[in-house]
Amino acid sequence: MRAHLGDRLVIESPVTGATRRDGEIVGLHHEDGTPPYDVRWSDTHEVTLVFPGPDAHVRHEPSRRPGTDEAEGVSGRHPSAEPPNPGDIGRRAAAERRRQGLSREDTARRARMSPEYLAYLEEQPADPTVATVINLAAALGISPAALRGGGADLPPGQGQALLHPQLRDLSFDECRALLSTHGVGRIAVSTPEGPAVVPVNYEVVDDAIAFRTSPGSVPAAAVGTDVAFEVDHVDEAMSQGWSVLVVGPARVVAEPDATRRLAEHAHSEPWPGGEREMWVSIRPTRLTGRRITPAGE
Repeated sequence: MRAHLGDRLVIESPVTGATRRDGEIVGLHHEDGTPPYDVRWSDTHEVTLVFPGPDAHVRHEPSRRPGTDEAEGVSGRHPSAEPPNPGDIGRRAAAERRRQGLSREDTARRARMSPEYLAYLEEQPADPTVATVINLAAALGISPAALRGGGADLPPGQGQALLHPQLRDLSFDECRALLSTHGVGRIAVSTPEGPAVVPVNYEVVDDAIAFRTSPGSVPAAAVGTDVAFEVDHVDEAMSQGWSVLVVGPARVVAEPDATRRLAEHAHSEPWPGGEREMWVSIRPTRLTGRRITPAGE
């Protein structure tokens, strides 16, 4: 039976059958894929892999995965028969890694795991140990709870403020870089019922903000008026963040070539779904932003 990244190991005595400790394979470097290792933990939580002594042997326990025959410990389908199905932790880790511009190799080195194992976590429905989650969260600069998705239904900014924060104005170029090529922001409009702020997923095209909506919707009320559009991010783990504000007139993109180009190059369908074929463009007349960091940074 071959070992796989993420599988469990149990070290037990062949005489008494007593289990010494279970672990997780984070790197394989043998041609036959079978790790002839003992797993030892120190008081500092460092893991050492050594050959087992004469009083112990390694019993391989495959992790449970969807589509796996538990009796045989092998998948009933070829791995390439279906696309990768990353678990929630894997998706969050990959998204945060890409957001920070980190390579898989750099992140694995920080988390003290092999790049192959990180790839496994990001691409398969893995069930990593608590120690693995802690190390990976530390490598990404977020909390283990955030990596697991804890607090997803809570508003941002519930952590403690910095003891000595510094509020700094951002330059035009910094604001433009933070807007990136696309994302989700909030647009403030006036409606017959009063002011409203609604989220929209946007594209940045030729330095203008463009988003899709439908006639008669709340975002459509922006057309023909000066509006405010805001994007922000709060880093809970570091108690810091930034916000960017775009102010300018909104208009309907009516030219067929322009709407076709926007639809073809859009990074995502509208998040709310439904028929939303009306493109609205906001041409900035003012682009400002602020960032909160520790004093002196």
